[in-house]
Amino acid sequence: MKDSIHKYFQVGTIQWMSYPDRDAAEAVRAIARDDFFDAIEICQIPDDGKREEVKKLLDQSHLTVCYGAQPRLLGPKLNPNDPDEQGRQAAEKTLMEAVDEAEYLGAGGIAFLAGKWSEETKEECYRQLLKTTRNLCDYAGTKGMMVELEVFDYDMDKAALIGPAPLAARFAADMRTTHSNFGLLVDLSHFPTTYETSRFVIRTLRPYITHFHFGNAVVEPGAEAYGDQHPRFGFPHGANDVEELRDYFTVLKEEGFFCADRPYVLSMEVKPWKDEDPEIILANTKRVVNRAWALTED
Repeated sequence: MKDSIHKYFQVGTIQWMSYPDRDAAEAVRAIARDDFFDAIEICQIPDDGKREEVKKLLDQSHLTVCYGAQPRLLGPKLNPNDPDEQGRQAAEKTLMEAVDEAEYLGAGGIAFLAGKWSEETKEECYRQLLKTTRNLCDYAGTKGMMVELEVFDYDMDKAALIGPAPLAARFAADMRTTHSNFGLLVDLSHFPTTYETSRFVIRTLRPYITHFHFGNAVVEPGAEAYGDQHPRFGFPHGANDVEELRDYFTVLKEEGFFCADRPYVLSMEVKPWKDEDPEIILANTKRVVNRAWALTED
């Protein structure tokens, strides 16, 4: 592409992935100082003083702020589609709190993921997830905020209900019958874990996508970093690299997601593995982005 990627997307990174071992304020400061980034994705900050410090940094930054509620669910193993109503309500409670925290930090909404499921209770879990998500959209709507569900693997690592693209499309269609402030977040690094391609996922979910991620994954059983671990590009046995990212860009262009007037957030979700240097991993990812973008046809 001759035009800059920043014309068509707000390029972001995920604070807790890029700097997993850093204090939240230090991580936000490092990202905010890097003018490659137009957006930042943050998560729960339990300490009131630290949250205020982060808010001040974000206010200075001119970054688009996004809020990921996934760690709120994954850490304590909360399930928004839990067949047990008490368990579902516990997940809903932390997601409601996430909306409040996101609003305070200047985010326009939150993203979350579905929970574990079993074949025996799949349809019940689906109904429970609809209940949680509709309640969440009702509350977020009073604040003019969005709710986005990230599409994950269904049988490899996170084993989330949503799930393969066709089921995500069904769920999003059901949600859109009642709530316009709902959308889907899709991630290139999850496509290999759901045995799907960029073209299939984007075309299947086209009307409902509001947010994009990209990264790498290892899907060879027994290999290091197997599953949904988001290793760097060039990692041994990785499924994604320059060519897969170029294909992702090409499909996004074909499907009308290059939007200069209202660019979508497109965030890198790449995590240092073990003792890797986070600054080098960020630079690695930018190199892959720049090369894949340069190879994308106008």
